[in-house]
Amino acid sequence: MSAGVDGLTARRLRARLAHAQSTGRLPSVVAGLVRDGEPVWRDAYGAEAVPGHDPFDVQYRIGSITKTMTAVLVLQAVREGLLGLDDPASVVLGEDVAYADRTLRTLLAHSSGMQSEPAGPWWERSAGRSWEELAALHDGSGAAFPAHQEFHYSNLGYALLGEVVARVRGTTWWEAVEGRLLAPLGMTRTSYLPVGAAAQGWSVHPYESTLVPEPATDTGAMAPAGQVWATLTDLARYAVFLLDGHPDVLSPAELRQAFGPQSGNPTDGLGYAHGLGFQLLPGGSGTLAGHTGSMPGFLAAVLVDPRRRSGGVVLTDATAGCSPAAVVTDLLEELERCEPTVAPAWTPSPALPPPLVGVPGVWHWGNTAIVFAMEGTELVARRAGQELYRFAVRGGRVLGLSGYHAGEELHVVRRPDGSVGHLEVATFVYTRTPYDPDAPVPGGHPGR
Repeated sequence: MSAGVDGLTARRLRARLAHAQSTGRLPSVVAGLVRDGEPVWRDAYGAEAVPGHDPFDVQYRIGSITKTMTAVLVLQAVREGLLGLDDPASVVLGEDVAYADRTLRTLLAHSSGMQSEPAGPWWERSAGRSWEELAALHDGSGAAFPAHQEFHYSNLGYALLGEVVARVRGTTWWEAVEGRLLAPLGMTRTSYLPVGAAAQGWSVHPYESTLVPEPATDTGAMAPAGQVWATLTDLARYAVFLLDGHPDVLSPAELRQAFGPQSGNPTDGLGYAHGLGFQLLPGGSGTLAGHTGSMPGFLAAVLVDPRRRSGGVVLTDATAGCSPAAVVTDLLEELERCEPTVAPAWTPSPALPPPLVGVPGVWHWGNTAIVFAMEGTELVARRAGQELYRFAVRGGRVLGLSGYHAGEELHVVRRPDGSVGHLEVATFVYTRTPYDPDAPVPGGHPGR
């Protein structure tokens, strides 16, 4: 069903979804796309997960998408000064808890080196334990790698993070999720256990093509790693939040920090990285951020493309059969192919901030010409049309926003008459002419 795209686009998107359902042998699948802060398309294919019920209001288990919610709560506590990203979990849990010497940053980014799964039977299909019972099963000897060495996905690490959140807030992890994330975002059909219309999770027999029901357990202390149930409508709201932020949850700047690569594995090359609780995958305009999820009987994904301001959700009631990330990526590419992203309208820049008066124009790094020009309120440096750096005035200082000079201060060095003699940033000197003899070129001037 189209909700913002034209009929041909909706048909092509439906064909993509139908292909995923039929080739993956998915009992049911629902998917939706958002763009510019609004849902633009959603559809369902296959059998009705709950016959006679609105498919977009049916709950599916979202698995590890839950981890992003845990991460949001941790980042809120960091913003409020209750925690530091580089604090060990022991500042809250105490030093007697195994792996509590790992920092919150490494736990969020799966670079703590700790084991992937908790001791005991497979937690996703077993009755959950209390935090005390879970902690008693581990002494730290199961670590797979030293901390910081490489990416190693750890479900157990998110149990630690959930307990950190609970203790910092003086409540349960789930109550914190409800009050600090779901309520502000209006996600009224997202719950800890299924409520109302909810899909049965299935696995498909590999040869008979019959459906085998999967259990839906309360995972107890492991819940922060993958417990939550949600509908397509709610996760579309969540995707909009990941693109736009929310004043009562996290700002766009805080989300950009969460989407920054923190860890990876050499075997993945550039095909995967992990941020502060979020998976980073190639696709769209460059990188998609979000998370996939799986629990017995269910697969899910929420991924967003911040540059294109678009995002996608897919939910299905099958243990295997498709890559939910690939389905979302495919749908986003079809949307872009059919109805391309419209670039923001160009608008004139306001008057130059005083620190930048005399700066726009051509500058040289040695013999290399670089054009510094205003774009809105930002100073953008390009070489042969390729963007290198961005700067903006912050508190009277010119600070790098992106590129090699990100975070560094650009010093505009003026002559006695106020004209600009040269630019300096982190020992780089930019001059109006190549190797300007009147500027302090590092290493001296060639030919002298």
